[in-house]
Amino acid sequence: MKIHKTLTPWAAALLLASTAWPALAEVSTVRLAKQFGIGYLPLTLVEELDLLEKHAAASGHEITTEWLRFTGGSGMNEALLSGNLDLAAGGTGPLFTIWARTRENLKIKGVAALASMPLHLMTSNPEVKTLADFGQGDKIALPAVKTSIQAVTLQMASKQAFGADKATAMDAFTVSMGHPDAQLALTGGQSEVTAHFGSPPFQNLEAKVEGIHKVLDSYDVLGGSHTFTVVWAADKFISENPEITKAFMAALGESMELIRTDPEKAAEIWMAAERSPLSREEVVALIQDEQTVWTTTPERTLPYVEFLSESGLIKTSAEDWSEIFFDTMSGKEGS
Repeated sequence: MKIHKTLTPWAAALLLASTAWPALAEVSTVRLAKQFGIGYLPLTLVEELDLLEKHAAASGHEITTEWLRFTGGSGMNEALLSGNLDLAAGGTGPLFTIWARTRENLKIKGVAALASMPLHLMTSNPEVKTLADFGQGDKIALPAVKTSIQAVTLQMASKQAFGADKATAMDAFTVSMGHPDAQLALTGGQSEVTAHFGSPPFQNLEAKVEGIHKVLDSYDVLGGSHTFTVVWAADKFISENPEITKAFMAALGESMELIRTDPEKAAEIWMAAERSPLSREEVVALIQDEQTVWTTTPERTLPYVEFLSESGLIKTSAEDWSEIFFDTMSGKEGS
């Protein structure tokens, strides 16, 4: 059985105010959360095809999954901290923040990557060609100011463009907004939002609108492809539920295999689940984009962690990417 919930920031606050569910060894209910976009395709397949239930049953565990939907990573982190969530999925920014925050207590770490894909800063302002062109009337929508992967990438780009002491130069232009709402705000032309630092497929839909163009590509900022979406959890859940964790990794592996071998089927499942306005051909093209890598192996995570540490946004750093992930990634050649 699956339970579905979509949480706005207000609804997430109500969740956190409720009584936390008791933790049980080898839980019978697994609570998972994800955000919006095709970067969560592997999890969508796990959800829609009941893959976690399937692999848990194979190891002798009958489970129920409860799927929650958040518009940003900060709400998921608060749900993890309060014990109302088991597995969170989002951009890498919130993972790095909560990892640094909980190293001495809850020990929240990454479980697996989901995908490496480029993030584009799109704008409807014809005068804006570079970051330096943004002016007083511009607002950049992104999932969460300062902590989302888009916000951190924007700071890294600002540092590269304006100098080492100017990493926060663009912060004043940013506003927190979920991708679906940001896309509507940008393309509708009736909002203060003149730019959106998003993700596929929202940036792809925006690119089809006359007058909207790309200003920045995260692959250019990082010097190559990097992990965008990732799953993370608290050590308590991973250590107390080794069989469920193995089942989750097996489910994720099966979904990755389906994406590689039958992108058309994966596209159909995702379109139906997300009610996407894109055509089947467009979704398949997104899945097979040469810049996108569907993999559980983390890629270029350390540059983000080092930047966050140097900027004072987190109080610690890492010498190796494996410090940020559980041994679910043991043996992987990540970066």
